[in-house]
Amino acid sequence: MRKRILGNGLEVSAIGFGAMGMSSGYGPGAERADHVALLRAAVERGVTLFDTAEVYGPYVNEELVGEALEPVRDDVVIATKFGFNIGGEGVDSRPEHIREVADASLRRLRTDRIDLFYQHRVDPAVPIEEVAGAVRELIEAGKVQHFGLSEAAAATVRRAHAVQPVTALQYEYSLWWRRPEAEILPLAEELGIGFVPFSPLGRGFLTGAITAGTTFGEGDMRASLPRFDAEARQANQAVVDLLRRKADSKGATPAQIALAWLLAQRPWIVPIPGTRRLARLEENLAGAAVDLTDDDRHELDTAAAKIDIRGDRYSEQAERLTNL
Repeated sequence: MRKRILGNGLEVSAIGFGAMGMSSGYGPGAERADHVALLRAAVERGVTLFDTAEVYGPYVNEELVGEALEPVRDDVVIATKFGFNIGGEGVDSRPEHIREVADASLRRLRTDRIDLFYQHRVDPAVPIEEVAGAVRELIEAGKVQHFGLSEAAAATVRRAHAVQPVTALQYEYSLWWRRPEAEILPLAEELGIGFVPFSPLGRGFLTGAITAGTTFGEGDMRASLPRFDAEARQANQAVVDLLRRKADSKGATPAQIALAWLLAQRPWIVPIPGTRRLARLEENLAGAAVDLTDDDRHELDTAAAKIDIRGDRYSEQAERLTNL
């Protein structure tokens, strides 16, 4: 597995692993032991960046990641997040709450430090300078190594970075959600901050495995997302068809082209696809070996620009929690 550098010299595998789907968002998964085995299989295949959060489950995803990675702790980078008011409503980034979350996450992750600590969602009630200051104190105490922000506006990133240098920014980004290109990617390049796209495969849609006729099971968040209603899926199939045409010409899969396209955007972009299956893990990781030329990228970008993507990515309430 090739390596990439996020901000502040943090080296990670070119493709990471988003663990959320093992515990939340997509309905019941496999047995815990199977998930532990899959996470360890990812390590064996060269993955070093693993992404989790206290809110996934809640809590159980961190426990899962902690159990799986404990034997190889010094060989991996663990990212987790704070900022939701679990058990209540909305967000909470008060400094005292950040400190409480850090200590609890350390226990669940079975480690003495969090490599990358993201603010999951910006808290409008707490100045971002106070948030950055709280994380800086955790870094000084050795409990945290690096600071990250998720779904934060460009102005928010600048203010935070002035207090505590930001190592990574996490946003949804893929061929069918490109909003970060307008302000966030240029800002990351200017400030030397790494970029970590979540949902790089469009919550599974860009793999080609989801069609207008797909039925989502109990607990699957996609059933409530506007972009995944049947009409939107039918219209958005054009994106998958585009990826498949390019995949056929490269001897690859649509998922691998989607990931290769992301990797080709900037050398400090590290997508974190998630999966519950070994075959999908191996397929995703092989995306790092797909070489897209400038002509390939131009062809994909030109064709994608002509596609009218249907449906919002989140519900109105969930979108309001972002800072974009």
